[in-house]
Amino acid sequence: MEKPNMQNTQSLKLTGDNEAQKRQTLKQYFNQTWALYESLFDLIQQDDAYYLKAEPLRHPLIFYFGHTATFYINKLMLGKYLDVRVNDHFESMFAIGVDEMSWDDLNDTHYQWPSVSDVRQYRQQVKDVVNRVIDTMPLPLPITQESPAWIILMGIEHERIHLETSSVIIRQLPLEYVAPNPLWPECHDSGLAEPNQLIAVAGQKITLGKKESDQTYGWDNEYGNKTFKVADFKASKYLVTNQEYLAFVMAGGYQTAHFWSEEGQAWLAYTQATMPRFWRLREGKWWQRNLTTEMPLPLNWPVEVNQLEAKAFCNWKSEQNQSNIRLLTEAEWYILRQNIPVDAPDWHEVPGNIALAYYASSCPTNRFEHNGFFDIIGNVWQWTETAIDGFNGFAVHPLYDDFSTPTFDGKHNLIKGGSWISTGNEAIASSRYAFRRHFYQHAGFRYVESLQNPAQMAEVNVYETDELISQYLEFHYGAEYFGVANFCVNGVQQALSEILLSHTAKALDIGCSVGRASFELAKVFDHVDGIDFSARFIQQAYALTEQGEKRYTIRTEGDLQEFKSASLAKLGYQNEAKKVNFMQGDACNLKPIYTGYDLVYASNLIDRLQDPKHFLGSIGQRINQGGYLVIASPYTWLEDYTPKEKWLGGIKIKGENFTTLDGLTETLIGQFELVAVKEIPFVIRETKRKFQHSISEMTIWRKR
Repeated sequence: MEKPNMQNTQSLKLTGDNEAQKRQTLKQYFNQTWALYESLFDLIQQDDAYYLKAEPLRHPLIFYFGHTATFYINKLMLGKYLDVRVNDHFESMFAIGVDEMSWDDLNDTHYQWPSVSDVRQYRQQVKDVVNRVIDTMPLPLPITQESPAWIILMGIEHERIHLETSSVIIRQLPLEYVAPNPLWPECHDSGLAEPNQLIAVAGQKITLGKKESDQTYGWDNEYGNKTFKVADFKASKYLVTNQEYLAFVMAGGYQTAHFWSEEGQAWLAYTQATMPRFWRLREGKWWQRNLTTEMPLPLNWPVEVNQLEAKAFCNWKSEQNQSNIRLLTEAEWYILRQNIPVDAPDWHEVPGNIALAYYASSCPTNRFEHNGFFDIIGNVWQWTETAIDGFNGFAVHPLYDDFSTPTFDGKHNLIKGGSWISTGNEAIASSRYAFRRHFYQHAGFRYVESLQNPAQMAEVNVYETDELISQYLEFHYGAEYFGVANFCVNGVQQALSEILLSHTAKALDIGCSVGRASFELAKVFDHVDGIDFSARFIQQAYALTEQGEKRYTIRTEGDLQEFKSASLAKLGYQNEAKKVNFMQGDACNLKPIYTGYDLVYASNLIDRLQDPKHFLGSIGQRINQGGYLVIASPYTWLEDYTPKEKWLGGIKIKGENFTTLDGLTETLIGQFELVAVKEIPFVIRETKRKFQHSISEMTIWRKR
């Protein structure tokens, strides 16, 4: 095994005045990250282990081995920094992971995974491609979000996230599949824990958020600002140790329902958990599973639990102490973080068990002290009370619009401070990562005593305020204007009025946007897949199915806004919601599982595709014989979306007009017959006095 450089684990600075030097530094950072990630997988001793589902809520490890490589290619292609893919099949299969939406929502999809050697070969090909991009791309300084170097950093920091998440999965493999390695040294010091105690902390008004001018890479949810008024509180001196948590276990904490939230009780009932995930009990003795070994339970190491377990412990502790004990909030953690004045990447000595600076495991909780508190950063992540949301001014990066938005649902809680394997962006103060409350990372917690309600520290914005999202929510679910019927409802109804369906098992709404046509199709079909390239759109549709309501604001004039609400109950879709599955996907590169449809509905999509002819050539394979393809579009061909040589129509050929209908017919006629052509008007509201009035041509095709 080639030894990776373990030193260069701190995030690269965006600033500099020497382009050649910055290019070399970026290249070193990329290659060190790549080698470090592969060295983690070298802990696996048998290829069979790559295909085990050690963590039921995740894909097997073979997915994550390929995933971080495909990320570079997919983002570079999306940004038009590459013209040719390395492997179409891999870049579809390894593109999107499993969201850990629920502990009892397991992914049972069967994939034909490639061999480990094939993925290794693919990774080498991608590595060569990325190195060439780094060597040849323009590199103005400082690096900004518009720079191609930002995409490289995005891939690097993405791989460093999966360095951590993959290590959690490896930690759950049977021991016979892994072996210790000196490149990944575990701590061997353990003993009794020092008694924990509460230390008073002065409250303050604190504004969180990363500035655009900051010198390190950031994810979208880190930027912006939000102010909190934090009251005085007391915080535990140490992270909660195995010894402290063991008292909760021995007191019957897992069997005492009132310590657990409703969500926690449901999780307990499903999992039948009686102890933390990485503990073992054999013949009356407690053990702990680390990355590649088991050891007698190290009582003075931090316990590792999910947020539901951490909350239950706090409720038990409150009852024991007759005081208000809870997890800290994000704002309270940042007040503690002020005790460490220097941030990565300016550390001369790493101030905690973080960034692989000391161990490939946790260590005793009394090693790293800052003004009376220990492990403010490092050892394990710290669960918080705070559900992640965007700060004021939140905006997605156009090449990764689904990094944060799927977690803005009130069900993903922030973890702060980093763990022993948190490197790069994960180790800087402004990093913000969140997981579902039942989920496991290398995460533990510290507790606070406070009478302040975390929900009252800051005003919560419960309305969607992104102007584009709000505009589409209004288009799909809002009022009708100028007597023009709702386009999504009218379009589906007009299409269905022209066809004779022999089967109504499955429909696909491709380019579904925020989802109204999918719900309308579900009135007829047993199952509907709604797929859109934009994760932001999909998130709105998913939120509607989960919560039954979506609130949003629309602009009236200037800074004035109107507050609106879309309700499934009022729209009559309560029964349809459970029949619809919303997923992010690329219409030109769909996964093989999306097939067997009786109807494919493609509305206002065809003129927004990079390669519409490729889409039309492949979509027929996903439609059952006798099934239908419905295409509706105003044919607004723009080179911003589709290279002119790939326009289906709206052009002159041999001096004669060639319409999109001509192009559709030429492309589809061998596989489909044209059933009907219709015109469907629609109105999009921009402000109270500005609207777009358009007409979409609908063509309906029957598969021969």
